[in-house]
Amino acid sequence: MQVAGAPRLDCWRCALRNRRLLRRSTLTSIVVGTILTAINQGHLILNGEWSLDLAWRIPLTYCVPFLVASWGALGNAYVRTHAPS
Repeated sequence: MQVAGAPRLDCWRCALRNRRLLRRSTLTSIVVGTILTAINQGHLILNGEWSLDLAWRIPLTYCVPFLVASWGALGNAYVRTHAPS
């Protein structure tokens, strides 16, 4: 992964510690996760019908867009750094 003015990151662990990537993925997760939670679980939350299902569904709803955004950024960086010149 190449960021202007920074060394190239060749390992996944290094890339996942990249603050710009984490910040962007976290912001995406907050926005998309909130929208998806409102759509999928909003009626339960508004009615006060909390269950154990919500204890894992809501965090998972935020994890999915985080992982998708991170995977997309890493895939895009890989394609750019390995594209033929």
